[in-house]
Amino acid sequence: GDGIYLIRDPSDLKLMVGAQPKQAVVQEYIHKPLLIDKLKFDIRLYVLIKSLEPLEIYIAKEGLTRFCTEPYQEPTQKNLSHVFMHLTNYSLNVHSGNFVHSDSQSTGSKRTLSSVLYRLAAKGVDIKRVWSDIIALVIKSVIAVVPELKLHHQADIPPGKPGPTCFQVGVAVMVQTCESKHVCKAGLR
Repeated sequence: GDGIYLIRDPSDLKLMVGAQPKQAVVQEYIHKPLLIDKLKFDIRLYVLIKSLEPLEIYIAKEGLTRFCTEPYQEPTQKNLSHVFMHLTNYSLNVHSGNFVHSDSQSTGSKRTLSSVLYRLAAKGVDIKRVWSDIIALVIKSVIAVVPELKLHHQADIPPGKPGPTCFQVGVAVMVQTCESKHVCKAGLR
């Protein structure tokens, strides 16, 4: 969560990072996120890339969901700094007075993906479609980073030398509500 800022205008980025140029990742804020218990959440999946050529990937069927610790409100100038409302990062929310440690897989600030999918299905969400969208999103995201992975792999492991033959990648997925359908958006970490 260190170095994460919410801004309303791209020109505000210069104010956050200062005069010294730095590398940064800019991500569009997901409007109208799907909520559970009035809380914004994301899905953390783990992906194994067994081979880059040919590309062979496996997606774990179980994952984590990470919840904000303050009820969600649409971002405004007044609440933009309320990170516990807008950011799902565990490293931030664990410091909130509202963070709930739980032994249950279906309650608390960290829950299993299967328990959240069960809750969503009970609310009428088409879980098969959501899971299908997530798989498609993960595949497209991995395909997008394969050239970069190949470069790092070739730079780190000299030709003819044994080295790792697979990669584990964490994928964060957010589900957005849009007029009776749910859209998934993902980011690789």
